[in-house]
Amino acid sequence: MKTSADPVRDYLHAVEREASALPADSRQELLADLAEHIEVTRAERPDAAIGAVLADLGDPRTIAATALAEAGNGAAVASARGGVGAPARRGKVHPLVPLLMLTLPFLVAAVLPDVPSAQFCSTLFRVIGAVLLCTSVHWTSVQKTTGVLLTAVLPTVAISIWMWSSAAPAGDAPALLANLATLALLASTAAWLWRVRRA
Repeated sequence: MKTSADPVRDYLHAVEREASALPADSRQELLADLAEHIEVTRAERPDAAIGAVLADLGDPRTIAATALAEAGNGAAVASARGGVGAPARRGKVHPLVPLLMLTLPFLVAAVLPDVPSAQFCSTLFRVIGAVLLCTSVHWTSVQKTTGVLLTAVLPTVAISIWMWSSAAPAGDAPALLANLATLALLASTAAWLWRVRRA
């Protein structure tokens, strides 16, 4: 398989291809701004690998989609660049929505442990919250992965072990403490995600 000797040209070509629905002048302005941003970044960080510079800019498909979505308000090029001073990309879902969907349903399920519909709805809403978190533009991939692990995977595994294992202590007090610890984990993770979000 033939590989290109110029990853920058390939990257810009991929953005151009993905943004083909943009008007020609807007598309050329976007490409010029991206090329300039790459040049400036390479001058500021001469030791950085070109792959890392391009990865920091983002996926060409995402850049093109952002440019297409914002083409009507004149901010497409600056926003798609994702560089310093550029306005942040806006997601369709407010960043508070996935955080609430990952925390509040657990509280409802903990308050109503004997109501099967509450347990089902809690699980459903938390899955939707995890999906919204993963598809949001407000967090990096590492932040999304950490958020899903701490708010969805870890509590689910812990609850499953608690319910199906004979090692779990009997009585309401240990269950209450476990629920409070889980709620504290969910709330602190949601607070952290809120603090590190991109606007």
